[in-house]
Amino acid sequence: MTTLDSGSADLRELLSHVHRVEQRVRRAVAARRETDPAPDDPYRGLYLTPESVERILAADSTVDPVDLPLVGHGSRLHRLATEFRLGPLEVEFLLIAMAPEIDVRFERLYGYLNDDVTRVRPTVGLALELCGLPAAGPGRFLLAPTAALVACGLIEIHDTDRPALSRTLRVPDRIVAHLLGDDEPDTLLLGVATVYSFDHGHSLDHGDPADPFVHRVARATDGGIVYLRGVDAAETAVAGLALAGCGAVVVDAAATTVSLVAALVREARLAGHGVVFGPVEAVDPGSVALLRELIGQAAHVRLVLHGARGWDPAWAARDPVELSVPRTSTAERASRWQRALAGHELPADLGKSVASQRLTTTQTTRAASVAVALAALDRRPVAVQDVRRAARTQNGAGLERLARRITPAVGWDDLVLPASTRTQLVELVARARHRDQVLGRWGMRPGGGRGHGVLALFAGESGTGKTMSAEVVATELGVDLYVVDLSSVVDKYIGETEKNLERIFTEAALVNGVLLFDEADAVFGRRSQVKDAHDRHANIESAYLLQRMESFDGIAVLTTNLRTNLDDAFTRRLDVVADFPMPDAGQRLALWDRCLGGLIPRADDLDLQFCADRFELAGGSIRSCAITAAYLCADTDRPVGTAEVMSAIVREYRKLGRLLLESEFGPWLDTTTPD
Repeated sequence: MTTLDSGSADLRELLSHVHRVEQRVRRAVAARRETDPAPDDPYRGLYLTPESVERILAADSTVDPVDLPLVGHGSRLHRLATEFRLGPLEVEFLLIAMAPEIDVRFERLYGYLNDDVTRVRPTVGLALELCGLPAAGPGRFLLAPTAALVACGLIEIHDTDRPALSRTLRVPDRIVAHLLGDDEPDTLLLGVATVYSFDHGHSLDHGDPADPFVHRVARATDGGIVYLRGVDAAETAVAGLALAGCGAVVVDAAATTVSLVAALVREARLAGHGVVFGPVEAVDPGSVALLRELIGQAAHVRLVLHGARGWDPAWAARDPVELSVPRTSTAERASRWQRALAGHELPADLGKSVASQRLTTTQTTRAASVAVALAALDRRPVAVQDVRRAARTQNGAGLERLARRITPAVGWDDLVLPASTRTQLVELVARARHRDQVLGRWGMRPGGGRGHGVLALFAGESGTGKTMSAEVVATELGVDLYVVDLSSVVDKYIGETEKNLERIFTEAALVNGVLLFDEADAVFGRRSQVKDAHDRHANIESAYLLQRMESFDGIAVLTTNLRTNLDDAFTRRLDVVADFPMPDAGQRLALWDRCLGGLIPRADDLDLQFCADRFELAGGSIRSCAITAAYLCADTDRPVGTAEVMSAIVREYRKLGRLLLESEFGPWLDTTTPD
């Protein structure tokens, strides 16, 4: 906050102007006294007598005009008049309306001149009288709703139910505070806008301050409205305005109403800042009044709009210069984290940890503070797990209404897979980490509206580790796993399934996560020959998905038990296809050992090799058997042995509907089968 002390040149000039208003009031009072009612008026006390007025005028003035030379150009009052293009008469109206905010004596004087002690502010008619203007002259139109004083929010007109000349004038608190030296933003904008000064704004650059794109944005703001499309658009806009030599009023579109637009623009003009507004998609698409009002009001400020989608010409009568914000590189994201964690010991592999995360500069700063707090709890330096956990806190909750969020808790060591499948998973992680470089900077996927997403298919029988592998991929990338619930997606009504999927894809693009479509053949099925309306509708769904998957910017994994059921057009658009075969005997032995873990007590007769060699079970079934055996042992309070494991296998066979053959179970069949 900046305040003016009693010796400030700005304050001295302001009070000097107010003193001249006082001289005008003195002359008006002198003229009015000749027509005042007699002292014995029965309504005495409801108005001021001439003697009372004389005492008020005889009181010490707030400021002595003799010692107050005018400052002239450069003062706050002069800058305000220049910014809002006010003429001398408009400045006088502003000072007349503001006088009671500076000197309390004006309240009683205005009450006397209004012939009503309850009306302590000047009226339109009184303002014209004090300036020596006729009530029916053109001067009154300087206080019309469309005039600069009122339209820009410098003066408010109250008592609009009264005749025009009887309406009162009031200067908003923000204008009074500004002229008195207070630079704190308007309280109306709390929770709606954040004001950045030049220095603060310049610190929010988009990577390197010398980034050519930031310079391009700065030049574009000179010529009119700018629309930035993409991630980091708000930070890029602030950096561009800082490079152009001004700060920014950053506005949250979702919290803004039409009634606040005038205050937003007024704040920007008072500070000499630009306005950054967005994301525009947060504005109700059924009403463009907010955007049109903002663009109309912001004719004299630099205005930068931003959003994730393209500009719609129907939003406003003036079209902006549309620019797409370049994607940040891995090095730039690592550099942001380094700046955000300045003063703290950094993890050795920080760059690799944040390679797949797409956080804005503001989100990175907030996540860094969370990472520091997490490390401080354990009194240790910031570690990779702190960075990843903190980054996940920046994910919005929108996708959680459409998919189940899973915080990854498994790693590579928990997987038992063939070498070829594991290689495919490693490739998927590499694609997710380096997609911005390969697809963006190197331009390896040009044209056709293709996104920068990574799509993978995990194909194999149930229980072979497809979902767990997706979780491991999310762990390696340091993001969350979102499992789409197909029951909430598929709808019997035509067009609703596509709408549900669109909501999922839109929300998924805004979070750092891996999107998992389990049993994907339910919605990504093969197109068929059209024989009736149902076939036609199913083909429309598939065609929509083909287009939407190609433009997707996130990471998506499809899993299926029946790979042949997927449409060939989907397969062509996949980046990675990983097959998950049934585990062999060696892999089953490893699965038995890992599923039982190291905490459960084991009996000496436990023969896991026999279980692995004899029973062809998938990893999911082995895990189920291990848990069943653990419950059997917990109930009998004894270590897990072969008998408990065999009982669990029998239960699993029955659950799967498989035959219990003596050739497989041998002597264990009788001991595990209840009478």
